[in-house]
Amino acid sequence: MSARKDYPPLPSVPHHVGIIMDGNGRWAKARGLPRHAGHKAGVDNIRPVLEGCVEFGIQVLTIYAFSTENWQRPPDEVSGLMRLLGMAIRQQLQELHRNGVQIRHSGRLSGINPELQKQILHALEVTKHNDRIVLNVAFNYGGRSEILDAVRQIIRDGIPPDELTEELFSRYLYTGDLPDPDLIIRTGGEYRLSNFLIWQAAYAEYYTTPTYWPDFGKDELYEALLEYNRRERRFGRVLDPEPTPV
Repeated sequence: MSARKDYPPLPSVPHHVGIIMDGNGRWAKARGLPRHAGHKAGVDNIRPVLEGCVEFGIQVLTIYAFSTENWQRPPDEVSGLMRLLGMAIRQQLQELHRNGVQIRHSGRLSGINPELQKQILHALEVTKHNDRIVLNVAFNYGGRSEILDAVRQIIRDGIPPDELTEELFSRYLYTGDLPDPDLIIRTGGEYRLSNFLIWQAAYAEYYTTPTYWPDFGKDELYEALLEYNRRERRFGRVLDPEPTPV
């Protein structure tokens, strides 16, 4: 086992980080491996990154694991991704629970096979009182679908239009009581949100790296957090100018 690396303290740590885990297929292709091997490596990489989030003081990590658009991929790849999630739950749930990880799910359960639905719901139930870190898994997730689902439920609940506020609307989203993300990280070198947390990420800082997700480790995470600390977050305001020297 390698010695633990000490990282200098960070002035500010984002409360909630979202990660678009991109580049698994390209990682596999570069090594002459099938795409499934890349997805397996990507799933295996979640744990060390989650450990890094705990080490650095991040309280919520949302990972983009499977989008509503991913159903358009070849059927064998889709079924392989479903098996990987089921395997990850079976193999890692108890350890995640012992380490205080609270698992959340953002997305639609409809369309997912019943056995996997049961596994997901079981993981949520087992870990619901844990409070060391929240691991929010965006699986069968799409930002536009999320907004539509929220609007439909608001209509069903009979909320008068004049009473609808941004805060109330946010409570109808999959993320519910979670804070909005402060930082969105995308691996694999792309520069788009790809329908990920499009309401919640309105004021998030965005960071992209060419590193493929299976190679994204604690050092890369720390670099993203350093860059986050270099940003000046205004939220639409004009910050007070520096005082004029006397």
